[in-house]
Amino acid sequence: MKLLGKVHNYIMESISSGKKLHFTLIDPDKVSEPDKLEKIAYLMAEYGTDAFLIGGSLGVTPEEAGETAKILKKTGLPVIIFPGNINCLTPEADAILFMILMNSMEKYYLIEAQIAASPLIKKYRLETLPTAYIVVYGDTAVAHVGRIYPIPINKPEIILAYALASEMLGLKYIYLEAGSGSQKPVPPAFPKIVKENTNLIVIVGGGIRSPYIAYEMLKNGADIIVTGTIVEEDPQKAAKIIGAIKSFNE
Repeated sequence: MKLLGKVHNYIMESISSGKKLHFTLIDPDKVSEPDKLEKIAYLMAEYGTDAFLIGGSLGVTPEEAGETAKILKKTGLPVIIFPGNINCLTPEADAILFMILMNSMEKYYLIEAQIAASPLIKKYRLETLPTAYIVVYGDTAVAHVGRIYPIPINKPEIILAYALASEMLGLKYIYLEAGSGSQKPVPPAFPKIVKENTNLIVIVGGGIRSPYIAYEMLKNGADIIVTGTIVEEDPQKAAKIIGAIKSFNE
């Protein structure tokens, strides 16, 4: 097990130099053909994605997660587990977002899953990226499974309170999530208030379906943009989103 090792340094060096990053989220349960997955992986790498996240589905087995990680690592980019549960854990990945679902009503997602996962993470020697995970809207699958308190969109100060608590607990990342397939992204005021008042690395995902939305999130403090559904549905549109992120860096 490595706390804040090579993957964290890779992310920090990029952000410290003023770059914004793009992560491609791959759900192993939705990409059942290895050849198709490999093609998507190399395509996203060619477009300029900076890392891969794997996970996000209830139906993923450790074997599927492992095979997915092996294929993605062929690109040479970091592969990070984005765990929906401990079934996503695999020693084939480089790192894991070691997350607390901060606005969950379920004790399991606040501490029990982390306790159950920690011996496996140590055994697999995965680098851990301590992450506060906040699901904003209540009408998505992740909100239902995680039993979350939705965040009022006109109350960015609530997000800030979660972010401050996360930083005081020693977490390094905050992931603001609209939800997979969401029709609306998180309000731009949310990453903005977090970035202005903490030193957390701000990740934003869900509902980012156009270059304009990605650009707005970056302009308002996001360090990392995550896209998943759009990669599956329309890789060319994903390429344009990555292009917007790269142009922001220029």
